[in-house]
Amino acid sequence: MIEDASRLIQLPASLCEAAEQRFGARFGSLEELLIFVLSELARDDAHMAEAEQRIIEQRLKELGYI
Repeated sequence: MIEDASRLIQLPASLCEAAEQRFGARFGSLEELLIFVLSELARDDAHMAEAEQRIIEQRLKELGYI
């Protein structure tokens, strides 16, 4: 896998702390956890039910991302 340039993102500290506590034993860092999760979500062969996709898109719209 070719490494791309990194981007800086901002997340709530409480969310980061909860993720680190819950998944810290499996992932070495919060960055590794996020890379794994986003990679899984972005996989071409990942099949998401249309209803789930609509829910996610609606939530992103509500948050102002799309």
